[in-house]
Amino acid sequence: MSAAPEQAVAGRLSFLDRYLAVWILAAMALGLGLGRVVPGLGDALAEVTVTGVSLPIALGLLVMMYPVLAKVRYDRLDTVTRDRRLLLPSLLLNWIVGPALMFALAWLFLPDLPEYRTGLIIVGLARCIAMVIIWNDLACGDREAAAVLVALNSVFQVVAFSVLGWFYLSVLPGWLGLEQSGEMGSHLLEQSRELGGVSVWEIARSVLIFLGIPLTAGYLTRRIGEKAKGRAWYESELIPRIGPFALYGLLFTIVILFALQGDAITSQPLDVARIALPLLVYFALMWAGSMALGRSVGLNYSRATTLAFTAAGNNFELAIAVAIATFGATSGQALAGVVGPLIEVPVLIGLVYVALYARRYFTTPAPLTEEDPAHA
Repeated sequence: MSAAPEQAVAGRLSFLDRYLAVWILAAMALGLGLGRVVPGLGDALAEVTVTGVSLPIALGLLVMMYPVLAKVRYDRLDTVTRDRRLLLPSLLLNWIVGPALMFALAWLFLPDLPEYRTGLIIVGLARCIAMVIIWNDLACGDREAAAVLVALNSVFQVVAFSVLGWFYLSVLPGWLGLEQSGEMGSHLLEQSRELGGVSVWEIARSVLIFLGIPLTAGYLTRRIGEKAKGRAWYESELIPRIGPFALYGLLFTIVILFALQGDAITSQPLDVARIALPLLVYFALMWAGSMALGRSVGLNYSRATTLAFTAAGNNFELAIAVAIATFGATSGQALAGVVGPLIEVPVLIGLVYVALYARRYFTTPAPLTEEDPAHA
């Protein structure tokens, strides 16, 4: 009897990959500890920003995404763009189901906390274009499909984020007769319009920096490398050398991210717990529902996994940047955005292992090959 898929993958993982969950939790703890015990560290790290995101975080994200995008076989992207079973469900999940689900959960769990509720709604509108690349790669998802879906999300973010922000923060609550209280209620429409004015340029810059730069670098690396020495050398020699930098960048980003907000998170544990609960429900429902939908429409394991992670992940960099630009760095909306990755990172790394286990339930799973991300 052959080994279970997740056991086959685990047997080929490097030491860093095999204990990735431990390193991620350690990076989170280290960041929180540094932010708590080192006076002024968060302010120092946040002093230089790119699109409202700390420059160290921006650099970490670029280092994280580049090796994965260098692995993409760009000559196979047409097989993804023709697959309507993947593209249409992805658009449905990301731009209709996801924002609506987060809106419902925010009101269900936080009816008495309008600032946190608004922050969660903003998180739900910011669809993932960065870290999802890593989760998909670790779960042996389809790299080419991930590249296409991330690019698709990027286009829709620029076009739809502002309109959806205005709709979910102002229009829909009015239709449903949901009352706002205090200052948030009297200024909701004004803030929603301000969100719309800020976000178009913020999103465009975010897309150009966090997706455009590593995507261009990855494409050029593959194009030049294959032209110089061929695909066999590129995938057997170069990719294994640059591959580990994706995880180095991930761990670095997590440390800096949590160091920036360590004091805010650790000083308000009850508030963090209130915000965390709807996020946990959101990630579980979005991932499991997307995985089940992918299987039901006939996607193989690798593409169903890509569908699930791109639907469940959120662009916390954008959500935090917009919340800070609109409501201020010390606002409840900004804290809700910060709690997003606090919950998302450990939950989605856990779902990587769940995905590998679920591989056995697909009748046409993508085969394990030496080019799988965990094997590089």
